[in-house]
Amino acid sequence: MLGLLGKIFYETRWQSLLFGLGLAIVMSLLTALLPKVMGDIDQMFSKLPFIKPLITALLGVDPGDQLTATMSQAFLWVHPTVLTLIWAHELMFCTRTPAGEIDRGTIDFLLSLPISRWRVFLAETIAWLASGFVVIGLGFAGHLITSQFTQAEMRPPWMLTFYIMVNLLALYLAVGSVAFLASAMSDRRYRAIGVVFCLLLASFLLNFIAQFWNPLSDATSATSIAGPAQDHPFISWFSIVSYYRPAIIIRTGQFPMLDVGVLAGVAAISWSVAAAIFGRRNICTV
Repeated sequence: MLGLLGKIFYETRWQSLLFGLGLAIVMSLLTALLPKVMGDIDQMFSKLPFIKPLITALLGVDPGDQLTATMSQAFLWVHPTVLTLIWAHELMFCTRTPAGEIDRGTIDFLLSLPISRWRVFLAETIAWLASGFVVIGLGFAGHLITSQFTQAEMRPPWMLTFYIMVNLLALYLAVGSVAFLASAMSDRRYRAIGVVFCLLLASFLLNFIAQFWNPLSDATSATSIAGPAQDHPFISWFSIVSYYRPAIIIRTGQFPMLDVGVLAGVAAISWSVAAAIFGRRNICTV
């Protein structure tokens, strides 16, 4: 197991470090610039009305006519560049085995090692989690360092920041587990990456559509149903990114138990199915 972990580290160390440093730089720049940009958001809404639904889809909440300084920090954590870097790292990492190994023609050598498929999959999972903590940790470090030079009222309480990080890690687990599942079912790495990319794109699209159409809105208001039907528009139930909403955390000050639970459930089911498929399917170089 240690030898396999060393092999994974040797193959992915520079990519993970570059993703982490890139995320740290982006988070630092956004932490410094976003409060200034968002200060004039009401003028942008009046000049470009179509911008508001896009921001609402990203934040998961209607920002109103303007964003407060602390609420603008929520946009930092859902900025497309931030999510793209994190997800690109996951797609690079979680599609390595078996899809990437089959593509490179090295799967026969990997599976001929005196180690079970389960241990191979477990080693990949441990390395993925460790690299994720490094990448997200470097990103948070970039935000933390720069936030010391911003005004105190622009920073949300540390407890809320902790809640956001837990929600982000839950999203990281869910997306990575889905990528593992796509890789376990594929013989080509580009195919696995394409499937996960399409799912994430569809999630953003569903979030955007949910701002204009909620089929259960009348039924929800008529029966006063509380919970997911009221908290999430029906269309967004099927969007994985709708369960990651830093703006709601900052606005309510509460831990997103439902959102984290749903993401953890998706991660557990996808990872378990991926492990079962990887352990049972017929794999060879093609």
